[in-house]
Order: sequence, then structure tokens, then C-alpha cells
Amino acid sequence: MIQFADEALITVRSGKGGNGCISFRREKYIPNGGPNGGDGGRGGDVYVCVRRNLRTLAHLRHRQVFKAQNGQDGMSWNRFGKDGEDVFIPVPPGTTIRNADTGELIRDFTEESDGSQLMILEGGKGGWGNVHFKSSTNQAPRYAHPGKPGKEMNLRIELSIMADVGLVGFPNAGKSSLLEMFTNARPKIAPYPFTTKIPNLGVLHVDQDKDFIIADIPGIIEGASEGAGLGLRFLKHISRTAALLFMIDCSDTNYLSAYSSLKTELEKYGRGLLDKPRIVLCNKIDVEGAAEHAEEVAAQIKAEEPDTAVIAVSVLERKNIENARRSIISLVEKMDLLSSAEKNQDSDSKNSPDSSNSTSSGTSSSKSSFLASRSVDSSMEEQFPGSDPSEGAYS
Repeated sequence: MIQFADEALITVRSGKGGNGCISFRREKYIPNGGPNGGDGGRGGDVYVCVRRNLRTLAHLRHRQVFKAQNGQDGMSWNRFGKDGEDVFIPVPPGTTIRNADTGELIRDFTEESDGSQLMILEGGKGGWGNVHFKSSTNQAPRYAHPGKPGKEMNLRIELSIMADVGLVGFPNAGKSSLLEMFTNARPKIAPYPFTTKIPNLGVLHVDQDKDFIIADIPGIIEGASEGAGLGLRFLKHISRTAALLFMIDCSDTNYLSAYSSLKTELEKYGRGLLDKPRIVLCNKIDVEGAAEHAEEVAAQIKAEEPDTAVIAVSVLERKNIENARRSIISLVEKMDLLSSAEKNQDSDSKNSPDSSNSTSSGTSSSKSSFLASRSVDSSMEEQFPGSDPSEGAYS
């Protein structure tokens, strides 16, 4: 089984430039020809490039050093040495590259297209051959330049999954079952906590031109923001989503405190997770007494967050699942419209006559790259005819 890899620590080295050549022309009848030593080749560069066919950093697990080729030394008869071959390190979209020694952010490949690349280290320049040092006072120079050395850097590479919706909840809340029902994903499902040990991705298909990506991360427990359980490592994978989907197990004895506990962990973790719009699903209403518990949870949430949608569902019996699906699609499309409006506003401000005299006061929050490429269809009733939009929802 291939392990999910979202972090890697590697060392990269650019190639050394080739040395210049010390050589003299030696031909029949020309015993004392002039210098003809060629230049050394350039050392290879180190690049990081985006490959959309990659999903993890597993390919970096067993290779810690990436070294570009050295340049070839110069040769006689003014022949240049061959340049060293560059080395390319492929990474999936959503990858950040940092200097492992200083922590400095080098590049965030959040919304980069396939094939985008960045030079991390430049190879050393090749040395000059002795032909460059011939002068009127020195007809036979016996020295040349050595090639410039390559550079070395330690890189910390981190992956944050690119998704539109992040699915969060305590262990055994039914997140994986919901993901399987909504999407084409086939996560491991079992009646015990921590079945999900790695993030799972699923595609929520809306129509032929529109798909949403849902990320299910391992169950969060209290203290996850401080490293307890599996939550801390994987919370970063929902930091770039447009919206969050909370799953509450209303058959559990701690059903009333579950939502506030989840929010506390997300708030402690930071990165703007609690600033994202959200929907709360109260699951397992098929269990005796859970429907009443769901009403209590909804009343509690609505008192504090009137704009947060709360929907009672049963994933096991598929109750109100279609309404939950429609609500998720509607929320993500709303964020899509806001994202497009922000981009248009930024574009207009950059193109205005006064834009050259103004300075940027900050950057807008990052939205999923999947959002920008989709069209928006506001007619939800045409997409899902005959369904009641208020089914299972609390107002």
C-alpha cells in the first residue's frame, strides 16, 4: 500500500561549471601556435515544476538529493565543454516550497497551471579557456579560469490538497460514508473511529461542465490543534478550500458540545479556517432520539450563527441527502461568484489610470483553482426537479 506523503525534506545542488582549457595550437610546421583552449560548459540548473497528474509527494520519499549535472571542461581547438543537464523536481498543485534552514517561502504553487516551473538554483558558469588571455605582451598564456561552483540548498516541500469543500468532524461521524454517497470516491468505511487515516478526495458531479472537489480529512479530536491524534497534520489540507462541511453525530452523548469543540480546534489552528462559510450536517437521525438532538443542535447554532445552514440527515437511510447536496453546491457557487467579482475588481483597479500611483494594501484570500474555471448556473430547481429545498433544514 502506498503511503500518503504530504511533506518532504530534500537537498538540491546545481551543477559546477566546467573548467577552461589550457591548450596550444600544434600543427606540422607550426610548432609554436597560439592558445586555443575552449571555455567550460555551464553547470545544470535546478527547477521545481508542477505536474497535475501527481497527487502526493510519495515520489520524493526515497530520494533525498537532487543534483544537476556538472558542465564539461573546455577542450582544445576552441571547443566549448557541454552544458550540464538541468534537473526537474515534479510536484502536484497546492505545493509550497520553503528554505528548510531559514523557513523562507520560495514559492506557493497554489493556482499554477500544468508545466509551470521555477528555477531554484542556477548552475555555475563555465570558466574561460586560455584563448581569452592572449595579449600583445603574453602570446602564450598558461592559465585559464576554473568553473564557478554550484549551489546547494535544503528544501522543505509541503502539499496542501486543492479542494473546494473541506469535510470535518469527530471520528465515526459518518464523513467517509457521506463522501462515498456524494462522489466517486471509495474510502475505507468501518464501524470504528479513525477508519480514515489519510485525506480522501471525491468529485461531486453537478453537470457536464461543472465538478466540485470534496476533501475528507481524518477525524479531529480535542487537542488536534496541539498535535493530538491525526488532525494537526491534516488540518492544513482544508486551509485552501472555499467552504467547510461540518458533520455532527447526533446519536453521540456529546452531540451538543461537538460543534463548539470542532470550532475551537479550528480556531486554535488558525489559517483563517473559521472565516470560511460553512454548512452543518446533523447525522444519524435514524437512531432513536437523534432527531430531537439535531433540533437542539440546530437551535444552539442558529442562536449564535443565524446565517449558518443546519440540515438534519441520515447517511445510512439517505434522508435529506439531496437537500444537503444542493446546499453544498449552492454555497460553493456563491463563493465562485464572489471570487470572480473580486478578480474583476482587481483587474479593473490595475487597469485604471490611477493604478500606477496606488499601492496594494494586501491580497485577496486564496480560492480553489477549481472554482475559477467553472460556470455558474443559478437555476437549482432545473437541476434537481421535484425536490423540496427546505427538507431537513432548520431556519
